[in-house]
Amino acid sequence: MQLRTHHETDAGWLHDIYSNPDVARFLLDEPWSADDATRHATERATKTRLDGEPGALALVIEHEGTPIGDVLLWLTDKERCVAEIGWVLHPAHGGHGFAREAVAEVLRIAFEHHRLHRVVAQMDARNKASARLASAVGMQQEAHLRQDWWNKGEWTDTLVFASLLDDPRPPVFDVNRPT
Repeated sequence: MQLRTHHETDAGWLHDIYSNPDVARFLLDEPWSADDATRHATERATKTRLDGEPGALALVIEHEGTPIGDVLLWLTDKERCVAEIGWVLHPAHGGHGFAREAVAEVLRIAFEHHRLHRVVAQMDARNKASARLASAVGMQQEAHLRQDWWNKGEWTDTLVFASLLDDPRPPVFDVNRPT
């Protein structure tokens, strides 16, 4: 697994992932059109740093040179060093530890390099895989907000996970290294 910044040419694989109804089910957006993917690729290509503008880091998760998902980290309170993290992985690559390794690495960057105080992950409570991932990388579940978000014609629950700078981190494994 490798991480890299986005390029404007990433629209094709972004469309492949984000146009999938199974992926979009738990996201705020409807499945993406090709135009949506182009717009998001262009936007994400500018999100290369937390320390300055735009205050966001969008990274592509690659496996053997192929993009399989992405992780985004963005400041929600720059003055108090608070950020939010989100991730998406192509369903064909789930269950192999790629997202876990990528999210753990982005959290490491957030806390060790940028010295953030707090990183939050909010997700649709029905997204059990993301909740397991948040727990696996050491994030603590802080809340289960009941029917707090109207999304795609229905009320949904939100889970809130967070990590603090001083929280212990579980060991990270490298999915490319034999165990």
